[in-house]
Amino acid sequence: MASEADLDAATRALSILGEHPALYPELVRLGCVGSLVSLLAHENTDIALGAVEIVGELTDEDVDASEAQWAVLVDALLEADLLGLLVSNLGRLDEAEEADREGVYRALGVVENLCSRAETAEVVGADERLLRWLLERAGRAEKPVGQNKQYAAEVLAILVSGSAKNRTRLVGMEAVDAMLQLVAPYRKRDPEKGGDEEEYAESLFAALTSIVDQPEGKAKFVEAEGVELCLLMLKDGGKLSKPAALRLLDHAAGGPAGAEVCHKIVEAGGLKTTFAAFMKKHDPRTTEHLVGIFASMLRLLPADSAERIRTLAKFVEKNYEKTEKLVKVRRDYAARMAFVDAKIRQEQTGVEEDQRGAMAGEWFSRRLDAGLFCLQTIDVILAWLVAEDDGARRKIQGLLADRDETFATIKATIQEQIDGIDAESDEGKETKEMLTTLAGFLQ
Repeated sequence: MASEADLDAATRALSILGEHPALYPELVRLGCVGSLVSLLAHENTDIALGAVEIVGELTDEDVDASEAQWAVLVDALLEADLLGLLVSNLGRLDEAEEADREGVYRALGVVENLCSRAETAEVVGADERLLRWLLERAGRAEKPVGQNKQYAAEVLAILVSGSAKNRTRLVGMEAVDAMLQLVAPYRKRDPEKGGDEEEYAESLFAALTSIVDQPEGKAKFVEAEGVELCLLMLKDGGKLSKPAALRLLDHAAGGPAGAEVCHKIVEAGGLKTTFAAFMKKHDPRTTEHLVGIFASMLRLLPADSAERIRTLAKFVEKNYEKTEKLVKVRRDYAARMAFVDAKIRQEQTGVEEDQRGAMAGEWFSRRLDAGLFCLQTIDVILAWLVAEDDGARRKIQGLLADRDETFATIKATIQEQIDGIDAESDEGKETKEMLTTLAGFLQ
């Protein structure tokens, strides 16, 4: 081509293809994709960044491409080493220069676009150089927090949100410890509302919350003193850190591998913090996470262990005030569920039997929105208390009787959980056995 200016102009002319995604397969067949990606290696960064911009436009979610059209383009981009060349560009750009800073942002946009398909997100996550760059960029000291630092954290959160493999990879790169150090300053300081720093902190917490869903993530979370940090944030955190830390702790304590986290919560003095929080008035999301933590502790702490005995004692102390609060919270959720269930039953009377299957998902979603999961979790906790403490059994029985209810009320929601469990997996079988045993105590 006559000049670099002509090359740049010809490259940018490809943006029109974003309006005609039906041509993507032809673009691949003609070898244009490989040529476009090769421009990322051009010594002139303006040309390289122009190519990045075009790749971003062609892969943008706003392009009206079918899944097959998008896939054929993206697969060709990856085969041409798009990721390797993106990382090379990220390494040579100087963000002190506005054009380079914008180039980094566009490159991150391409990575985000690639992550819109789960399989591709795992390919992206397998690139260790890219993950290390994202971790380094998200952790780079910067005041105020800029757009690219925020975007790097957001891309990390996206990468781990739907991929167990990506979470495990980041655990192996000590990302849990690094991210906990990055969120620690928000223990007592809230970032400016609506700014890049607020989105940055939210993305870090979101990434951590996904990572601790993995058994390896839970172990690293305990090792890096994540439990202690979350408890400090629960005690005196700001408007952002307090609810984010609670959600993180709930996820860390959950699942069969959460026993070590539950043990650490008790060991670190977390019973006082979590139960004190429970006794206050909260929004539904906060209540849901607190009862989630309590349910995990009752499920996972070993029988007759000091930690379990101390947990049960919190429900017994001060004349069972926490147990009474739990029943009162249950009443609120049960009332909301009763209202929604009545509306659904009314709708069902006007729907043909063969159409109910199509509506089932929507009805279930509305029940979840009304608090079904939280109600079920509360009833599991109450069932544990009935099973393990005679005094709690009498207290709960009396509180239910105040509303003309019996243990059968709790048993019904537990039975609904049992009926909905897929017992094919080991975890499903274990959960079904546990709930069936608990239901047996509700006589």
